[in-house]
Amino acid sequence: MTSILQTLSCADNYDPESLHVDRARELILDLLSPVAGHEQVFVRQALDRVLAGDVISPIDVPSHDNSAMDGWALRCGDLAATGETRLKNIGTAFAGRAFDGAMNAGEAVRIMTGAVLPPEADCVVVQEVARVEGDAVIIPPGQRSGQNLRRAGEDLQAGRAAITAGKKLRPAEIGIIASLGVAELAVRRRVRVALFSTGDELCSIGTPLAPGAVYDSNRYTLWGMLTRLGCDVIDMGVIRDEPAALEAAFREAAACADAIITSGGVSVGEADFIKQLMTRLGEVAFWKIAMKPGRPMAFGRIQPDGADRPGAWLFGLPGNPVAVMVTFYQFVRPAILKLAGVDPVPPFPDFPARCVEAMKKGRGRTEFQRGILFRENAEWCVRPTGAQGSGVLRSMSEADCFIVLEAGRDNVSAGDTVRVQLMNGLV
Repeated sequence: MTSILQTLSCADNYDPESLHVDRARELILDLLSPVAGHEQVFVRQALDRVLAGDVISPIDVPSHDNSAMDGWALRCGDLAATGETRLKNIGTAFAGRAFDGAMNAGEAVRIMTGAVLPPEADCVVVQEVARVEGDAVIIPPGQRSGQNLRRAGEDLQAGRAAITAGKKLRPAEIGIIASLGVAELAVRRRVRVALFSTGDELCSIGTPLAPGAVYDSNRYTLWGMLTRLGCDVIDMGVIRDEPAALEAAFREAAACADAIITSGGVSVGEADFIKQLMTRLGEVAFWKIAMKPGRPMAFGRIQPDGADRPGAWLFGLPGNPVAVMVTFYQFVRPAILKLAGVDPVPPFPDFPARCVEAMKKGRGRTEFQRGILFRENAEWCVRPTGAQGSGVLRSMSEADCFIVLEAGRDNVSAGDTVRVQLMNGLV
């Protein structure tokens, strides 16, 4: 297997000591490939799964020329060049029950939305503009050929791809597949992710807190984020700060998962063994990002059993709860989507907004403040949630966006324009 360090050594702007956010994300995505394997599922089981192959339409959709409105089907050539035209009403076409006669010159057919268009007709006049007098219909001037029609195959054409491989299937795609009469389809297998927290101070929920201990929230946050991405999550619990225990955990995780996510243990403290173990059991691509929160984040690959096994990609996240979430959404989320086979990996949606409060900012790193969006005088505005410490998880709960302060930016004054990344649907 190709060494990731050899690959990265040829990359521009590669600094394992402190990468900028965008560059780190690019390098991660460049290294990853979708996991192998797929399975057949029923349409109702395919929501949020990633399509493994193109869905080829077996039919035209719609399958016939039909009316887009309730009205009158007629031939435009029968209409007078000026003034009204009187046509004879010869019947009605319903959705699911076509008009079975022939339409001759000077005749019209009452037609309902979705009904098959009589073959002689070339337009539909909406009922609101027509006037009925006995067995005749009066059509006003100004009609044109092709109006208010849906042509066969204008949505999907038989033999062509209706949905392409790599699409994450949303309700709209599920509806399209059902409209083709397709009952089963091939989707990529779910990405398997093993996660564990490290630290002697961590306590499992449901047990009394010992002096100096804290409850481990990171595994639950990570479980929630990974579950929303459709991963198979393997929760390995809390691993103590002991090299032998951590090594055993890494070996177990690498044997069963495509990716490993840890929280804690990637800074420079005496008991931080993650980087050392990554180096011994695999490769460390980088371990610091020029960002706040989340500077100590390690990325690499664990491959303890030799080059004949693919091993697992490792994301060593910081220990502070907010830093865990920020680094997950900036780096792990796009990486999981790439592993899942989503093509292309969607960017984090962002747009400018006016910041209504001043914020301190140091140069040289990208900062992700937590913010709340609102409208004021027809303009999008944002304000920080309050305390922005990396341990204040409440700031993530209250926020609906990240306020992204670029590496080259200084302090923000009230009224300045900033970039915001929407969290809705992600967090």
